[in-house]
Amino acid sequence: MNELVEYTACPLCDGNALEPIASADCSKHPRYSPELAAVMQWNRCKGCQHVFRSGYYTEEALKIVFRGTNDNQVVGYDMEQQRYVSARMVEKVLPYQSSGGWLDVGFGNGSLLFTAQEYGFTPLGLDLRPTSVEQLKQFGIHAFCMDINQVELSPKVSVISMADVLEHMPYPKQGLASARRLLVDKGVLFISMPNLDSMIWRALDANRVNPYWGEIEHYHNFGRARMYALLSEFGFTPVRYGVSERYRACMEIIAVKN
Repeated sequence: MNELVEYTACPLCDGNALEPIASADCSKHPRYSPELAAVMQWNRCKGCQHVFRSGYYTEEALKIVFRGTNDNQVVGYDMEQQRYVSARMVEKVLPYQSSGGWLDVGFGNGSLLFTAQEYGFTPLGLDLRPTSVEQLKQFGIHAFCMDINQVELSPKVSVISMADVLEHMPYPKQGLASARRLLVDKGVLFISMPNLDSMIWRALDANRVNPYWGEIEHYHNFGRARMYALLSEFGFTPVRYGVSERYRACMEIIAVKN
């Protein structure tokens, strides 16, 4: 099986000066299958310093990865406790947008959409797992099984959340361009992801227990500075930084469409 489409240049700046920086065993990951390679290779762009996997999965390999769903990504998982986490996320958005449509890309267990609806937003979900889409629809929320780059919305939405999503996209720049296209003027982009600039990331590296090098669904590792520069490139102004409660060593960034 042809497993990966190899990156021949940096997926952010198109630079060709790449250096290998890490490899990791991913065979213990819950979504791993023996049909896939057990080792992941990571590169750094010498130009823009972006860190990314050597390639991204082909459609055939993705079907293997998506055969199952992690327990914490099942729609409705731990609904009561997740509501508190999601409420703190929504409240960070409220100073910038307090009504309108809220599109959650890669909605996972659905908690963020459930909670945004409580606060008066109109929820809309996107996910690449058909089972998750059908489960969310059973809760009465509109959901689509498609890539954000395929989406057309009328009217546009006030908020787009990509909670631990951009690092899953083969080409994050396409995702940011689509988010800008789908947002109203002064619309809010909420993103979260691991922060390789954080001290906790460095500590995990130093102790050789950093789970993100073997995270089978991730293609990228971002730091705060690189993410801010990328947002600026696509017409977003970061207005708030925070620490994410969702996963280890993660950050949250709220950015407003210029």
